[in-house]
Amino acid sequence: MASTFRKKSLACALTIAGLGLGMGLAAPQAHAADDLTTSPYLFGDWNGERTRLADEGISFDFGYGGEAAHNFTGGTAHLTRYTDQWKGGVKLDLAKLWGWQGATFRMMITDRNGRNLGADANIGNNQLIQEVYGRGQTWHLTEFSLEQDFFDGALAIKAGRLPVGEDFAAFSCDFQNLTFCGSQPGNIVGGYWVNWPTSQWAANVKLNTTKETYVMLGAYQVNPNYVNNQYAESKGLIPDFPGGTTGALIPLEFGWTPKANGLPGAYKFGVWYNTSKGSDLYYDINHDPAGETGLPALQRDGQYGAYINFIQQVSGEAGGSGMSIFLNASQADRNTAATDRQISLGMEYAGPFARSNDMIGFAVGETNANSRYAAYVRENNARTGENVIVGDGNEYVTELFYSWAPIPSIYLRPNLQYILHPGGTSENSNAFVLGLKMGFTF
Repeated sequence: MASTFRKKSLACALTIAGLGLGMGLAAPQAHAADDLTTSPYLFGDWNGERTRLADEGISFDFGYGGEAAHNFTGGTAHLTRYTDQWKGGVKLDLAKLWGWQGATFRMMITDRNGRNLGADANIGNNQLIQEVYGRGQTWHLTEFSLEQDFFDGALAIKAGRLPVGEDFAAFSCDFQNLTFCGSQPGNIVGGYWVNWPTSQWAANVKLNTTKETYVMLGAYQVNPNYVNNQYAESKGLIPDFPGGTTGALIPLEFGWTPKANGLPGAYKFGVWYNTSKGSDLYYDINHDPAGETGLPALQRDGQYGAYINFIQQVSGEAGGSGMSIFLNASQADRNTAATDRQISLGMEYAGPFARSNDMIGFAVGETNANSRYAAYVRENNARTGENVIVGDGNEYVTELFYSWAPIPSIYLRPNLQYILHPGGTSENSNAFVLGLKMGFTF
């Protein structure tokens, strides 16, 4: 059944691509905004209706993303796997619709499907080879929020169902490996820092202290149900209030958005604190090694961490073609985080070969397996006779991609990934992966 799904999803995606190319290369449309060689939407401007609705305060966001991957080395089998995501969203400018000045309502729904190459091939990787996989292959209510601006936009308050990574440590997802995709803290403490497509009840406040600086503070409900796949399959699409809340995630971010030689940059510094208790990775309730005693883990009061997120355009036209470089680094507390650190750096070059919609990307990164947890696993193996693989080092990932956009609404992004020491151990074979990331904006 999974194989049938993969074939259907891939066939659907390729059919969409073919239709888009065919329509884009056809004769000019009756409405200029429907010309697919220039339109950002595969279905055009709906003969002007999309623009008309946006002018009245109703904007839509429809899209499809798919990711294929094949491991030529690594794991226990060489396989090809495909996973995808559909999204549909709406943004309502309530000032235009109802005269409610400074208010915006947003809703986004996503649907994920497919298979995970890393798991199916037993590669042992910590970070997903196909970032779009995860959080349950089902429907999700990704955002359901109301934002209110004050003082001509100097202050903004947002509340509702929100994915924390859309506001805090926010970063692009141009690469296919999760090491380089999205809000980085969620890659190492995903049990309570919930990124797209999952949302939590939350509120955040952003104050623009100057034209180039801001400070942002949030509070997000921490509830194990939000990261439970079975819960997502039954209730992930509704804005309910699940029981079992353990605390609140409180992130604080300082941002600076300067220009260097006229080119834009963004520099973010953040810290977070989760008020929920966390299980110590090494000690038991008596402060003895839990791997040796087999007793329950010591409960720590709170979990915390910090991050930086830098990106700077260094050449070309401001916001257009040219090179940008980035650095992301996150550190979680070593008492409770099994993967406690991640660092990634890389570059993207927009508009190579005079193709304004194409892009080249290259990045390297590492994810650290906490040595405290490794010590627990070794001692637990000795006590129980189990043979669980011990990750006691760094998982290193490299990715190179070329993004080809035949028309603005479609990109096809072949990529090469190399994973050294998957899971942070040399016991797992290094993996060389050929991937294809594709996207369609409707």
